[in-house]
Amino acid sequence: MKVGIVMGSKSDYPIVERAEKILSGFGVDYETRIISAHRTPSVAEEYASGAEDAGIEVIIAAAGKAAHLAGVLAAYTAMPVIGLPVKSSTLDGLDSLLSIVQMPKGIPVATVAIDGAENAALLAIQILSLKYSELRGDMKTYKENMEREIIRTDAEFQKGK
Repeated sequence: MKVGIVMGSKSDYPIVERAEKILSGFGVDYETRIISAHRTPSVAEEYASGAEDAGIEVIIAAAGKAAHLAGVLAAYTAMPVIGLPVKSSTLDGLDSLLSIVQMPKGIPVATVAIDGAENAALLAIQILSLKYSELRGDMKTYKENMEREIIRTDAEFQKGK
């Protein structure tokens, strides 16, 4: 199981790194690349077209501003593409979000929140869990741990009031 993470520029890496951490925690292999939809369109096409042969099963595409990367990659592959809008402009990432989420009919891209790297990774894991059932169990445990942490935090909060 392998996730391809593609970012439009190196400046997106602090956000992407959070997705890498989640994937690593679940034992999911990944590769991270810098490919620009606008400055290296032929590389983007080559990457998406060859992703399946490279063993990639889900792509996370992180980009800011015009944020066409996810859509360009989705145009060249039949595998799931998850768009990760990056806050990088005066519009606080809204431009990125709208660029990713407003895909034309026939080229779907799943989209997470602005700077939502953790959810991009978790969605990729959930997609992979359809094929790798052990990930489904790991995801259930992850959510149970989250629940326990909130309950513990609430109890501590209530004591401290």
